Amino acid sequence: MTSQRQSLGAWGETMAATWYEAHGYEVVARNWRCRDGEIDLIVRNGETIVFCEVKTRTSAAFGSPAEAVTRTKQVRLRRLASRWLEQSTVPRRSVRFDVASILAGELTMIESAF
Repeated sequence: MTSQRQSLGAWGETMAATWYEAHGYEVVARNWRCRDGEIDLIVRNGETIVFCEVKTRTSAAFGSPAEAVTRTKQVRLRRLASRWLEQSTVPRRSVRFDVASILAGELTMIESAF
């Protein structure tokens, strides 16, 4: 991955984290990794834990960013979330999966995306 793409991705993750914080969420982890992959953002609001996949693009030439969160990616995120939950001591009552879709600097937050 080029440094330009990494910078774009980091910028998008910061934009999504800022959105969550502005809406009363606490950022629990950014870029949480294990041997099976990475979760972009883990946030919480009360006892709700949200796992967020962030997709950032500068144009729609290859489709919307949210379209990149395929069924395969969703399954991987669920598996990663399960691993995080096994290790976590953060109180939780519910879990949600969101997608932050950022296109040309405009954020669309898709709550309960899958």
